[in-house]
Amino acid sequence: MKKYLIFIVGFCFISGCVEPFEFQTETFQDALVIEASLTNEIKRHQVVLSRAVRFEDSINAPERNAQVRLLDEMQNTYEFSESEPGTYVSNTEFAAQKGVGYTLAIETTDGTVYRSKTERFESESEIQEIYAERETNDQGEDGIFVYADSFDSSGQSLYHRYEYEETYKIIAPNWSPLAFELTNYEPCNPDFMDPRIIYDLEIVRRTQEEQTCYNTVASQDIIQASAAGLSETKVQRFPVRFIPGSDFILTHRYSILVKQYVQSADAFSYYQSLENFSSSTSVFTEIQPGLLEGNIAAENNADKLVLGYFEVASVSEKRLFFGFRDFYPDEPFPLYVMNCVPFSAPLEHISYCFQGMVGNPCPESLIEGMARGAISYFDVNTSDIECQGPYTVVQRECGDCTALGSNIVPDFWEE
Repeated sequence: MKKYLIFIVGFCFISGCVEPFEFQTETFQDALVIEASLTNEIKRHQVVLSRAVRFEDSINAPERNAQVRLLDEMQNTYEFSESEPGTYVSNTEFAAQKGVGYTLAIETTDGTVYRSKTERFESESEIQEIYAERETNDQGEDGIFVYADSFDSSGQSLYHRYEYEETYKIIAPNWSPLAFELTNYEPCNPDFMDPRIIYDLEIVRRTQEEQTCYNTVASQDIIQASAAGLSETKVQRFPVRFIPGSDFILTHRYSILVKQYVQSADAFSYYQSLENFSSSTSVFTEIQPGLLEGNIAAENNADKLVLGYFEVASVSEKRLFFGFRDFYPDEPFPLYVMNCVPFSAPLEHISYCFQGMVGNPCPESLIEGMARGAISYFDVNTSDIECQGPYTVVQRECGDCTALGSNIVPDFWEE
């Protein structure tokens, strides 16, 4: 969505708007944004629909209750159902077939019908290998490049787009087998004669895994490679991802799943133009907005603006595992995502309802931190320094890895 918003602002400036933000808000806010890719994977395929929002807004506006279907040249129709707001999933699993044309049709609740051009894929290309090497990037930063090699003997796979999902292991550096259990908390004791808060607090053993977790993040950038004009239709040492050596995601174990899509020339051109808009350092770009014309249009209302591209592509994928010590055998591990220094504070605070309170010179109480889910138990505090309580604590991310990821080991994970 962010990329489409950048396009909208760029369009407005290029068109010579006197008041670009107001014009953009009024004219483009209702544009339908379509994200749809059909591949040769056997699965339930997905279409995401939303409405373009004002540039100054960041909340997505999902398009609800639309009718979404896919038609192919073999007279098959695949119906989609809304699984969550704005996300439509095919009712059955299926895979796009090589050489068969597919058309996406969408009808929104206002009666507007949107239809794509017929799209197909004509070639397939397998990823031969993905591998990682320690190198320095163009900015002089030391890190790990993840490369992909692929080859198509038919000579037809000229354009490629890449996506990746990276998963990394997290170990909470200040984990303790003990944890706070706060119950019956009442921060607003109305008894002015005794302005103490009401609560029950126990130190208990943790009942779930909170020391080791895993986090998965999908790529957000448009990553493309072209073999057009080359003597062979192969991609070699294409840099899919660069990870700085100082990034904590490398610390324990890291995995990346790389997907390679074989694109049509039109799809490649569309995504390339979209990337040019999104990576522009200024909205006063000279790129013409016509370059971002997609392959979807409103069939019964030419005034309806639609943004997006319906892509049909073959896809292949490979996964790679490595860790920090594979490339940095002697260097210190990267710093954790935050500075984990144990600290203490008063256990309790004065009742929020106590009108005589004029301020508290001490930091937030431990009870308040527990109630917000912001801290994690570390140890008993033996210090008697002013403004300290009976326990030392750490920020939750330092003692509870579920603040940064999931404690469920992924099915694909390998140590």
